[in-house]
Amino acid sequence: MNYYYIIVNSMKENAVKQAARVKKYLEDKGKICYLQECGDDALSSGDHYTDPSLIPEQVECVIAIGGDGTLLHASRDIVGTGLPILGINMGTLGYLAEIEVSNVRDALDCLARDEYFIEDRMMVRGTVFRADGQQTEDIALNDIVITRRGRLRVVDFNIYVDDTFLCSYRADGIIVSTPTGSTGYTLSAGGPIVSPDASLILLTALAPHTLVSRTIVLPDNVSVTVEICGSADPSETAAEISFDGDTYLDIACGEKITVAKTQQKTHFIKLNHTSFVTNLREKLK
Repeated sequence: MNYYYIIVNSMKENAVKQAARVKKYLEDKGKICYLQECGDDALSSGDHYTDPSLIPEQVECVIAIGGDGTLLHASRDIVGTGLPILGINMGTLGYLAEIEVSNVRDALDCLARDEYFIEDRMMVRGTVFRADGQQTEDIALNDIVITRRGRLRVVDFNIYVDDTFLCSYRADGIIVSTPTGSTGYTLSAGGPIVSPDASLILLTALAPHTLVSRTIVLPDNVSVTVEICGSADPSETAAEISFDGDTYLDIACGEKITVAKTQQKTHFIKLNHTSFVTNLREKLK
């Protein structure tokens, strides 16, 4: 690779310094490297982290410097470009951004020598159906989460799979997750850990008001619909939807969101063939 685009979380001073070092190291090797810093100003005018139209056409890969959040935001925003992405971890866990500061130079050397492979990750698309007939949609690499909004109370949810009624929950929320997201919020909610190269959909209730609740594992060719229930007033904002914890939408009682696999994928750059089990053991202790 000869052309690189760096996305850095400029709210983290150490990440900004690391981005400058990465840029200089690549340029010293004769490579072309562009740098985009993303902070509050970058988010104030829109819902997304990165403007893909600012990425020059000759760029061959994106390097995201920050934590897993930075990598998630960047991957969603550049998915339409088809560019592969490498994460450099400046956060605490770094399960997705697997390159640590201690081996950044070795990683960059591998990129420069084209010693890498691409791992595709499944993504999901969520479509919100409004009471007035309008539709809003967005995509997620990790998960789409529907949670209560406002005062402390549970929310009633009806769940459908391919338009067939599955069950009802009275809970704090619902997580619809990809295999990549199984080590995120779903894991904290008691869900299973799934190999990221799998292709399926996980459905997990958050603090459900029931004695028995288990994550439901579904094939990747179905659509999951979550309907918000509980009020006769369609204008009441009952819940909030988040896409990878990045963009948020309010949803009223009587409205619903449908989540399904999208043909778009995130292309992660991998520099070694470390197994899923080894990575799980090292990152999650």
